[in-house]
Parts: sequence; C-alpha cells; structure tokens
Amino acid sequence: MIGLADVRDWLKGFAGAENYYIGTLDSKKPKSLGVYQRKPSGEAHIAIGGLDCTSYDIKQLSLLLHWNKNARETEEKAARLFRQLQQAEDVTIGGTRVYYIRLMVPEPVDVGPDDAGGYERVIWLDLIYERSN
Repeated sequence: MIGLADVRDWLKGFAGAENYYIGTLDSKKPKSLGVYQRKPSGEAHIAIGGLDCTSYDIKQLSLLLHWNKNARETEEKAARLFRQLQQAEDVTIGGTRVYYIRLMVPEPVDVGPDDAGGYERVIWLDLIYERSN
C-alpha cells in the first residue's frame, strides 16, 4: 500500500516546494504542496479469482499547489509539476513500484485565490501500483 506520507516524501525529491502537507494545508504558507486522498469513485479493483490474482491497486490523489499571490508564477509552477508527473519513469514510492501515473485532468486546474489572495492549482492523479499480499 502507498500512503499519503509516502507520496509527500516522493514529491519532496523533485517538486520544489518549501512546505509539504498531507490531509490539510495548515496556515497556507507560500510555496506549499498538499497531498490529499480523493473521494473514491468506481468499484474495488479485484481480478477474477480474488485478491490472490490481483496484481495492482489504485491510489486516487489530489495535489494542491498553493504557491504565491502571483497568478502567472503559480500557473507556471503548476505546469512544471504537471510535466514532471507526465514524464516520470521507473517510479518507486515508499518501496512500492508504480506502474503508471494516470493524470485525471488535462492540465492543472485553477481554483482561484484563497481568502488571503494566494493562488492555487489542483492536479488530480491516480497512482496505479504493484499490490503486495
């Protein structure tokens, strides 16, 4: 299983944020990246034959990039992170092999500024990873 903390730690290796969070973005510091579990959709991924025959699982995630009060800089940073995710190869997170990173949006989604004027972008993705027994 891949946990949110595993994903956060993996992102620290290349995302270039100053602050990383899971579950909640405390105090919304500039140049932050939050990792959230998306509400599950669809059915459980179990192969015919049961769990012993199921080789993969899926982690549905939402990444919230809370960058700064400059909309352009926030958009550019989110686009760079999106490209990095698109181009990722040979990914291992928390000791678990990731087969594929499926981006669930065509580009980072602008969710506008927060109450303090900090711009934010969201990237939805699914990690399709090797299931361990």
